[in-house]
Amino acid sequence: MKNYAENEGQHAKLTLKDGSVFEGRIFGSNRAVAGEVVFNTGMVGYPETLTDPSYCGQILVLTYPLIGNYGVPEYDKKNLISNLFESDKVQITGLVVSERSELYSHWNGDKSLSEWLAEHNVPGIYGIDTRKLTRQLREHGTMLGKIEPEGCDDVPFYNPDEDDLMSRVSVKKVERIGNGRKKVLLIDCGCKNSIIKNIMRDDVTVIRAPYDYDFEREEFDGILISNGPGNPAVYQQLVNKVSRLLELKVPTLGICMGHQIISLAAGAKTYKLKYGHRSQNQPVKEVRGTRCFVTSQNHSFAVDNDTLPEGWLPWFENLNDGTCEGLKHRWLPFRTVQFHPEAAPGPVDTSFIFEEFLSEIK
Repeated sequence: MKNYAENEGQHAKLTLKDGSVFEGRIFGSNRAVAGEVVFNTGMVGYPETLTDPSYCGQILVLTYPLIGNYGVPEYDKKNLISNLFESDKVQITGLVVSERSELYSHWNGDKSLSEWLAEHNVPGIYGIDTRKLTRQLREHGTMLGKIEPEGCDDVPFYNPDEDDLMSRVSVKKVERIGNGRKKVLLIDCGCKNSIIKNIMRDDVTVIRAPYDYDFEREEFDGILISNGPGNPAVYQQLVNKVSRLLELKVPTLGICMGHQIISLAAGAKTYKLKYGHRSQNQPVKEVRGTRCFVTSQNHSFAVDNDTLPEGWLPWFENLNDGTCEGLKHRWLPFRTVQFHPEAAPGPVDTSFIFEEFLSEIK
């Protein structure tokens, strides 16, 4: 099956803020966009990756040389939580690939990658030397950039770290999922569907609340703060609310952005990584143990271990760069992880973290 989106193959360029220009051709939506240029080293899982709300505001470079060969499945609209996607739309600002497959073949393939991007008004650019681009991003660090199709109006560079991205990806009103006896307050900073699927049990009700909600009006037995996009320091109002929630001393789990928000609420500090962690094979090790795990990650910021307040201990560390990958409290039921225990895409080595969290609630 061969499918082309309108204007596919038209000349386009990727321009970085340092003046570098990469020539290519457009696919997906034919429009100019700007954002932060980041790279992901995963070989498969682009439907899950592109619908991850943590990528909001970013132009994503996929380093695997062939993308789109198995197409995109149909959205399973019958379910409140999709089994195939991490949200209900493509979240990235733009996509950069070396080669996009003109043909796709898979038993549940419903459309081509190009058609899917066009449907969500997201441009892609192919024919790019992604190896050279990735090497440049690794040397200089993450940079701002823009995709500019020929004939489209120019757009200024845009820094998502200065923006409130959660307002674009968080739910707008409270949702209650399930009808269990135990209630988990899920603070939605841009939550992936797979996180919800991992905490859904017969005896659990998930209260999914917007990031700017008055959480204290709800009754709950545990708190989960989800992943999300952007700079955690932008969300001081959320940090203050979480600081008050920690005083309740109920079991609390933070994932990715949630890890950073809880750390800030406890009194620690965060900093921006040179090029972030975005892959499905990040090795992390227990700080006080012997176990090592392969993890899926997507983040630009990290917690500074040297600023941890009394009672908080490093739980995991990244074996590539030694950065903090999780925290535990000495005597309170608080824990956080920088990686994604729900994976999707990626290995599920650390799914036990959800089991431990739910066991504390019960």
